Amino acid sequence: MSEQQINITLPDGSVRQFDKGITGHQVALSISEGLARNVLAAKVNGEVWDATRAINQDAEVQLLTWNDKEGKGTFWHSSAHLLAEALEALYPGVKFGIGPNIETGFYYDVDFGDRTFDGAELEKIEKKMIELAKQKNEYSRKEISKSEAVAYYEQKGDEYKLDLLEGLEDGTITFYEQGNFTDLCRGPHIPNTGFIKAVKLLNVAGAYWRGDEKNKMLTRIYGVTFPKAKELQEYLVLLEEAKKRDHRKLGRELELFTFSEKVGQGLPLWLPKGTLLRERLVNFMKKAQDKSGYQQVATPHIGHKALYETSGHYAKYGKDSFQPIATPHEGEEFLLKPMNCPHHCEIYKHKPRSYKDLPIRYAEFGTVYRYEQSGELHGLTRVRGFTQDDAHIFCRPDQVKEEFIKVIDLVLYVFKALGFENYTAQISLRDPEDKEKYIGEDALWDKAESDIIEAAKEKGLDTVTELGEAAFYGPKLDFMVKDALGRSWQLGTIQVDYNLPNRFELEYVGSDNQRHRPVMIHRAPFGSLERFVAVLIEHCAGNFPLWLSPEQINILPISEKFADYAEQIKQQLEDADISGNLDNRDEKIGRKIRDSEMKKVPFMIIVGEKEQAEGKLSVRKHGQGDLGSFTVEEFVAYFKNIITESLN
Repeated sequence: MSEQQINITLPDGSVRQFDKGITGHQVALSISEGLARNVLAAKVNGEVWDATRAINQDAEVQLLTWNDKEGKGTFWHSSAHLLAEALEALYPGVKFGIGPNIETGFYYDVDFGDRTFDGAELEKIEKKMIELAKQKNEYSRKEISKSEAVAYYEQKGDEYKLDLLEGLEDGTITFYEQGNFTDLCRGPHIPNTGFIKAVKLLNVAGAYWRGDEKNKMLTRIYGVTFPKAKELQEYLVLLEEAKKRDHRKLGRELELFTFSEKVGQGLPLWLPKGTLLRERLVNFMKKAQDKSGYQQVATPHIGHKALYETSGHYAKYGKDSFQPIATPHEGEEFLLKPMNCPHHCEIYKHKPRSYKDLPIRYAEFGTVYRYEQSGELHGLTRVRGFTQDDAHIFCRPDQVKEEFIKVIDLVLYVFKALGFENYTAQISLRDPEDKEKYIGEDALWDKAESDIIEAAKEKGLDTVTELGEAAFYGPKLDFMVKDALGRSWQLGTIQVDYNLPNRFELEYVGSDNQRHRPVMIHRAPFGSLERFVAVLIEHCAGNFPLWLSPEQINILPISEKFADYAEQIKQQLEDADISGNLDNRDEKIGRKIRDSEMKKVPFMIIVGEKEQAEGKLSVRKHGQGDLGSFTVEEFVAYFKNIITESLN
């Protein structure tokens, strides 16, 4: 191999020699023209690059298309630049904040100056984007000095880009140009705008610059794009279905939860039916935890500021916490609890421990508080007060993998019982290029990461690895679940932590009679009850599993004459631990059935003259219709069998 050649490891694992300066697109072309036509970007030694960027050293190259998560991300980030180009053409003088890709598309934060922009002109902007896309302008990467970049934006009078530049180190800055638009950007981007065939701008919102309410509010325009018009049409169908399933809408219709401005933004109020659903989830988890040897604990809603300084949470997340609460005694400051783990460390520490005591598993449904920006609050998925199904396992280093695998089994049991069958396990590791984000020694991080990788492999999980997604104190395994509409949610997390035991000086006496540090495993299969319930509502469209449904039956007497018999049936079913409602309204039976269907009650028990005479009940199933006549004993057995099958 000559000095002008490099080794490229291809996606199939084979190694080939290419001339220096080869691009990802040219590598794809060497494989097939069809692949080359669809390549959006290239992953070079783990970093996503432009498909047109020259590779001058030995590298492992992965070719990214629309079917890859990072390919989609590159496509949507490039679409944000196309949106900005269209806006600059239509509204000269606009200024731009940031325009990232997000999980379901992209957005751009825009300062329209004195213009009023309420979203009525989105269709016009879409047409302009398509017009520009058809020009097939290349996304061109340009490297300049920081001083040149500052001079460029000073000339434009763009204070937002200047603010971004101020936070960057001196050195090379990258600009991207396409058509008549230039933007400060690290990239990467797709080869040209011609890949973008379908555009939909979804909505407009307000967003404070830098997320700071003291700064100016910009206009955030959300959008999504596709390489084929057909895919946009399919997306719009799913979007309509998502609106029907919106947990905020169904939560209101099913009377599960509400919010009150007087109580405070982002602080949900659980209504009776929602509280019952919540309690069933809690009891389900407690029962599973009891079988696995967990001990329930309870901790206060506040903690001394020093507690979170010891754990490192205050240094990392202090700005996102509620401000310290001062007390009448000078020098005392408390915080609304942002995390449960420091409290559990103190519970572990309350008495001496032996190696024979471990593992110790503490579990708590602990409510914590984070001060999310008001613009980021969204129903139950983003709140300021939420309850975690938190647990912390304190174990010896030789017990870590076994305990980790047991937690994986628990998470998978939860997913099965609640109908989440499509998931990927994400191994979230630290970013080796940004070690300042993390606490602790490299050797301990290496051990923790190795433990997680080995456990996931032993369980045969379908995994992806993401650098930079670890918690500040340790790596983790995050479960990315797809709902009924194919949307991905992070539900369930398991973390290995060698660092908090050090910071809290936790100890146990080993078999060698010496003092040792335990390892800490953090786990939360639900994550938070609020977010989990929101995802569950949208996944099952409010049709909860029978064991979880807050209203399992609705007893419908045909007329007032049968009210006493209906009450007798209700009592017999309650004695069998089947809960529900007796609809004694003076309404026709057809109306009562329709109302029960709307409320998504799993079973309707209809009683009239025939049922009373025979000592039976007629049963209808939600969404299915008439099931026929049952005795109370037959219905109870049928009902219990459904629950048993769903939980085993």
